[in-house]
Amino acid sequence: MENRINKLFSEAKGKIRSIYFTAGHPEPDSAVEVIKELEKNGIDLIEIGFPFSDPLADGPTIQKSSQFALEKGMSLPKLLSELKDIRKSVSIPLILMGYFNTVLKYGVEQFCNDISQIGIDGVILPDLPLEVYEELYKDTFDKYGVIPVFLITPSTPDERIRKTASLSKGFIYMVSSASTTGAKQGYAQENIDYFKRIQNMNLGVPVLTGFGISNKETFAIATEYSAGGIIGSAFVKALEGESSIADKVKVFVDTI
Repeated sequence: MENRINKLFSEAKGKIRSIYFTAGHPEPDSAVEVIKELEKNGIDLIEIGFPFSDPLADGPTIQKSSQFALEKGMSLPKLLSELKDIRKSVSIPLILMGYFNTVLKYGVEQFCNDISQIGIDGVILPDLPLEVYEELYKDTFDKYGVIPVFLITPSTPDERIRKTASLSKGFIYMVSSASTTGAKQGYAQENIDYFKRIQNMNLGVPVLTGFGISNKETFAIATEYSAGGIIGSAFVKALEGESSIADKVKVFVDTI
């Protein structure tokens, strides 16, 4: 069966809208509700963060949400238990995002088996080096049909970007800057130059832009040079309001 991620990119009529949120935030046991509401409001792809105690690539907003989730008892096994029936009600691609230490502790093969049984399509593990993946884990990911998504940044050399593309089966996550995640008000010329450089490389695999998208304006700029955009910190922050999850999701998606 074709992976949902590949199907999405092959059939997309416009720019892909992807949202990240941290499981266990803003409330324990809210992940399924957040996912359902995002799909209902037209989001194309969802990244579900499983919290980690030392999230190196994450900015303060996502770090804070991870800390909250961990304090409320969120863990990878708990998240997988929450998501076990997700495919009965949700059809869009779902990706887990977290840190490789957590997966190692869980067991890589067990992890790939369990998430493929649930219907998770891919994973983003920022601290899993390309070479380690290729040498030790690629066969396991392939065996269970789990697509790994790798990150590139403005400082990634062209040769490594091409290597990343050669190992990518879904899409590449183009980090807009060399810093940690976080919503920004706009992009500098150096960001635009970087977006253009990646676009001109014609990598042969779709690219989504992440880090710094918080509204229609930043989404439009970021996606002018890629297949779509990933919104994380701005959405995590939006979930912290007083209204219902359904209302918060709808209001936020309307702003993008």
